[in-house]
Amino acid sequence: MTQPITELSDRMRSIFGLVVEAYLERGQPVGSKALAGSVSLSPASIRGVMQELEERGLLTHPHTSAGRIPTETGLRLFVDGIMQASLPDERERAAIEAQIARDQPIEQALAAASAALSGLSSCAGVVMAPKQELHLKQLSFVALSPGRALAVLVGADGSVENRIVTLDAATDPAALNEVANFVNARLSGMTLAEAEARLRAEIGQRKEALDRAAAELIASGLAAWSEDHARRPVLIVRGQANLIDERAGEDLERVRRLLDELEDRQEIARLLEGARDAPGCRIFIGSENRMFALSGSSVIAAPYRGSQGQVVGVVGVIGPTRLNYARVVPMVDFTAKALTRLMA
Repeated sequence: MTQPITELSDRMRSIFGLVVEAYLERGQPVGSKALAGSVSLSPASIRGVMQELEERGLLTHPHTSAGRIPTETGLRLFVDGIMQASLPDERERAAIEAQIARDQPIEQALAAASAALSGLSSCAGVVMAPKQELHLKQLSFVALSPGRALAVLVGADGSVENRIVTLDAATDPAALNEVANFVNARLSGMTLAEAEARLRAEIGQRKEALDRAAAELIASGLAAWSEDHARRPVLIVRGQANLIDERAGEDLERVRRLLDELEDRQEIARLLEGARDAPGCRIFIGSENRMFALSGSSVIAAPYRGSQGQVVGVVGVIGPTRLNYARVVPMVDFTAKALTRLMA
């Protein structure tokens, strides 16, 4: 557990804050000589304070370097107890608001907001979008072999999904096409759940000359697709290339791991879910979250709300632990509030 900032003396707090700020700015270990001009202490006295901070687990020195860098525990203490955050400057606010326009589809606005946040923070921008039910446009089947067919589902948004379905021995493949024709003629435009309910009602009332086995198979498939879509996160990630900056060459393995981790959209969505109930920004530093423990990366995320005040999504950035937290945290918070205004 991180120790309270009040347990540090004024001298220790001052030196610690300067070390962290210098490290976050330059990404390099900080030596006593670099701080000598900022405090009225000799380099020897500064080294003594830095040694004590290291013994407390707040600083460490990599390899044989004489300089120190903050540990993850130290970064957490800095973020919670020392960091002074301010509003994004006028240029940053204008850049974010310019991307979040009301005269474009919500998903495009979310993608643009993520890209703007990524560019301003030099991190990967992420947005977990509100889940939207898929509306059915067309359903068709292609026979593959006895007992197997390929189901092709086309959504109203243009998305296409293919799934292999196993046919019961009593199911006539031709009957599948008849039921598909019924679905396309009578159920197009409905959500998958609505289409499934209507199809089952037709089966029960026998209003249509539908093959019962084929219709039951399609109804079950629509139900499974609907459930799958309800679980699937709608995640937008932009700006992964920003993570490969001029300092990436110093730690290519960490960058490679982070880029690999960003491919796991399901895990990212699960992590962002942890920020849904936060009153503002949540900050996950390094191994505080299991997903980015190997790459030693940080996540800053904040929820945004819909017209009824309910949380509908999360926006944030993912980057190295040496993030400029004082600048990026307000930027994420401002973006979340701008998206909330858009949704109102």
